[in-house]
Amino acid sequence: MSPNNPASPFIGIIMLDTIFPRIPGDIGHPDTFTFPIRYSVVKDASPERLVIKADKTLLAPFVEAGQGLIRDGACAIATSCGFLALFHRELTRALDVPVFSSSLLQVHTAASVIQPGQKIGILTARKASLTHDHLAGVGIENYPLAIQGMDDSEEFTSVFIHGKKTLDTDQCQKEINRAVAALMAATPDLGALVLECTNMPPYTPALKEITGTMPVYDSTTLLNTVWDSIVSSPRI
Repeated sequence: MSPNNPASPFIGIIMLDTIFPRIPGDIGHPDTFTFPIRYSVVKDASPERLVIKADKTLLAPFVEAGQGLIRDGACAIATSCGFLALFHRELTRALDVPVFSSSLLQVHTAASVIQPGQKIGILTARKASLTHDHLAGVGIENYPLAIQGMDDSEEFTSVFIHGKKTLDTDQCQKEINRAVAALMAATPDLGALVLECTNMPPYTPALKEITGTMPVYDSTTLLNTVWDSIVSSPRI
């Protein structure tokens, strides 16, 4: 891996081709971050193709999008969907800057801070689609995991999986809170929580009323760490 030192560094984000609203906190809203980002949308790469069908023909256009962002000066590459964990190893081999394909990479951090005997919770957009291959793609298949999906959450699924053009944020918050409450009730030894989906961070602040001081990791915590680790920032 060779260094990439553009005059104005930025994080490049490979985006799925979506039509749903991107609100502040979502990885697709530029005001979510305090540092420069740049997007590259992969045409026809819908959530259904990636999440439900695990369409491996998407790998080549994802690589092409990443290479284009690197040519433009990206110092790191991220993606707009945690299910790209499936292609993490291929992307890291093909792209010549650090690649952060999925929020699930933070399971490694979570595993290092939980107590012995505790589990790491994963809240995913669709549990039925999060396979062993996705977990193995980012090397987390052997950790003590408790996985909860949004599969039966009508508003969340209709928007973020099936592409509904309108978004009821209050209903999404209720559905996410309900899913996490169910996960915590079923897993009393939960020690940390990782939100797989990059559309979930807008709901993290209110979610913490349920999780309390339990560490919660999402795509925003990931990219904030990426930026601070790669680009020198002034320290007060």
